[in-house]
Amino acid sequence: MSSVKRFIAGVVCPRCAAMDRIRAWEQNGIRYRDCVSCDFFEQLPVDEESAEELTTRVNGVRDEQKQQDDVVPVRILDPGKPSS
Repeated sequence: MSSVKRFIAGVVCPRCAAMDRIRAWEQNGIRYRDCVSCDFFEQLPVDEESAEELTTRVNGVRDEQKQQDDVVPVRILDPGKPSS
């Protein structure tokens, strides 16, 4: 049973460095990737238990307190007045 091969947007081929040329598909519990521009081919076992989503700026939890602690007010000095 073969699944549909899909292009992965924005991925650069590790061999020829062409962008948007990598296809990916799964078949019989194995994940495949290949490049349509060169002879790059890769197969990886599908391991659902160890596949964790990477934390990014989009799905990460914001630490509001840390952001507030990083804010420091700026004091503008008037050159005509002596600073205290």
